[in-house]
Amino acid sequence: MSMMAAARRNGHRLQRMKTLARDGVRKALATSADEMVGMMKRLAPVDSGTLRDSIGWTWGDAPEGSFAIASATSGEFTITIYAGSKEAWYAFLVEYGTVKTPAQPFFLASYRANRKRASRRVARAVGKAAREAVRGPA
Repeated sequence: MSMMAAARRNGHRLQRMKTLARDGVRKALATSADEMVGMMKRLAPVDSGTLRDSIGWTWGDAPEGSFAIASATSGEFTITIYAGSKEAWYAFLVEYGTVKTPAQPFFLASYRANRKRASRRVARAVGKAAREAVRGPA
């Protein structure tokens, strides 16, 4: 096999790895965000349900009227977990408390419980992409 043929084959493998890694990382981030948001919703105090219903995640920036409580960037992807809305403007007051009201953290507990798992999930997605790229097309 000539050097050019080997270089071309490796170039195809690298391109395949990039595509597989991008898809795997995107899926891993979405799965992790779903887990964090689910736990936050379970931990959020419920009076009317407005705060709980305002918790979510999106690709890119948080929606208008909400505040980003976590944002992660992996390569070309930025995922934002947010809480609050025009109706649930008090989300950060519940999380951190006020002079008169004690904190009722729903974000920090969920974030701390899930951050290592999310990081490992992304790392596994990249490793899996590398292994699949070396094996060649399915």
